[in-house]
Formats: sequence, C-alpha cells, structure tokens
Amino acid sequence: MTGSFQYLLLLAGCLVITLPLEFLLRARVYRRPLRLLLALLPAVIIFGIWDVVGIVRGHWDYNPAHITGVQVVLGMPLEELTFFVVIPICGLLTYEAVGQVLAAVDRRRAAGNRREDRDG
Repeated sequence: MTGSFQYLLLLAGCLVITLPLEFLLRARVYRRPLRLLLALLPAVIIFGIWDVVGIVRGHWDYNPAHITGVQVVLGMPLEELTFFVVIPICGLLTYEAVGQVLAAVDRRRAAGNRREDRDG
C-alpha cells in the first residue's frame, strides 16, 4: 500500500520534520499566509510549466509504482505539484529558523558587549 503513496509520504515527512521550526524557533512562515503564497507562486508556476513541458516532450516520466496516479495538469502527477509546494515551504522554514537563531546570537553578543562596557 505504501508503494503508491511513497512520494506523498516522503513529502509529508519533510513537512513533519520542519514543522517544529515554526513553533520552537518562531520561523513564522505559516503565520504569514499571504507572504507564503507570494513566495510559493513563482516556484510553482515556473517549475510547474517546466515539468509539464518535460512530460509532454517525453523527457521524463514517473514510476507508477510510487505515485497515486492522480494527474493535475497534462500528465503532471499530484505528487510533483505537491513537491513544488512542500519543498519551498521546508526551505522557507529552515531559512527563517536560521535567521531567528542568528538574531538571538547577535542579541546575546550585543548584551554581553554592553555588560563589558558597563563593567569595564
């Protein structure tokens, strides 16, 4: 059973692994849905067109053993469209989380410098 859902399960795993970044490191990706949508649209459109052209021209195809068989546009599997949404979300979560960590390091460093100036 997992065979035809393998691609979707992999994408779900990517979301599950990066989801804690939203809450633990305050990445705030899901809390800004318009910004998220604006970030996703170019990737989904450009890579979606690229993918459809590749499928139509016969440059590549997808192993039916690992996908559900649901097609969304001109032979593009649902899983491939999902990929173009999920992977950028995971990237944005990671990017924002790293930014939060670096900002926290900078704040601690600045606080330490102020203490040194005051005590020194």
